[in-house]
Amino acid sequence: MKIAMIGQKGVPSRSGGVEIHVEEIGARLAKSNNEVTVYCRKSYCDEIKENHRGINLKYIPSINTKHLDAITYTLLASLDAARSKYDVVHYHALGPSLLSFIPRMFGKKVVCTVHGLDWQREKWGKVAKKALKLGELATAKFPHKTISVSESISNYYNETYNNDTIFVPNGIDEKISIEASEIIEKYGLHKDEYILFLARLVPEKGVHYLIEAYNKLNTNKKLIIAGGSSHSDDYVNKVNEMAKENPNIIMTGFVNGNLLEELFSNAYMYVLPSEIEGLPISLLEAMSYGHCCLVSDIEQNLEVIQSYGYSFESKNSDDLYEKLKELLDNENKILDVRSKVKEYVNNKYNWDKVSEDTEKAYKALKSK
Repeated sequence: MKIAMIGQKGVPSRSGGVEIHVEEIGARLAKSNNEVTVYCRKSYCDEIKENHRGINLKYIPSINTKHLDAITYTLLASLDAARSKYDVVHYHALGPSLLSFIPRMFGKKVVCTVHGLDWQREKWGKVAKKALKLGELATAKFPHKTISVSESISNYYNETYNNDTIFVPNGIDEKISIEASEIIEKYGLHKDEYILFLARLVPEKGVHYLIEAYNKLNTNKKLIIAGGSSHSDDYVNKVNEMAKENPNIIMTGFVNGNLLEELFSNAYMYVLPSEIEGLPISLLEAMSYGHCCLVSDIEQNLEVIQSYGYSFESKNSDDLYEKLKELLDNENKILDVRSKVKEYVNNKYNWDKVSEDTEKAYKALKSK
């Protein structure tokens, strides 16, 4: 099959979970004798090349502003895909899916994957939120098949739109921990000396709750906040202001490669205080490194951790403080989760299975 993917910022890139998802399933689909093309935006890619892991990369220009970037890229990518010889055009996320009718009008089979209900994100104003809400409707009405990375979101689509949405989660590659080296040199960090938050610095990830809670603790564990901005510089400035009064809070900025692996490998525990999610890949990664994770009690986070982690009341920094204190005072609770979480997450969330299920959805459409 000839498959096009639209909506991601680019490949290779760790800009967010969508980009990781597209790269991982794209590489596996290509390995299964499919021809996969990913439409990219140059400014987000770690490197510029024609092919990555068997995926053909096609670079599309865009107006790189908060409100025009995605829509201008998506329009040009959709028009190109519509006139190209693809069997399936696969859109990722709500905003890009607004234009998924274009290749369908030209006879292409269209699939949309919902990675989260983006209109709930605080960074968007009223007009953008309305557009994203229309994108939600589009993902239910325009494609031949709708996929969701979260069971709760699949249920939401089935109940709200009577749409037979299928659940295909994000995945994870089994992680092998590496010893601290670069983090010792850059930040003076050794194994088990810090609590880790690693995600984009946007309001809905809730890192401000974590800083508020951490500042109340009496602990020798440092707090590492690793992540970059995503059209959210005002929020990043706010977080930096909150963090600068405490010398035990280290803001690393965006990290990848060996530095990212070292931070994950050597953390004492991982915290994700998000207000909304689809299915957080950073949480899967932390669990795959064998970490005890403390997450906000939103449905999508609880789906992932099951009984293999701990939760606190979402948007409640006081409860987050209490749960952090309890875990830091009771090492056995952390060790208990560490002993079993890795096997659980690696068995349940597997990129090979994710790719196989996605390909099955394509083949079912092609046979119709």
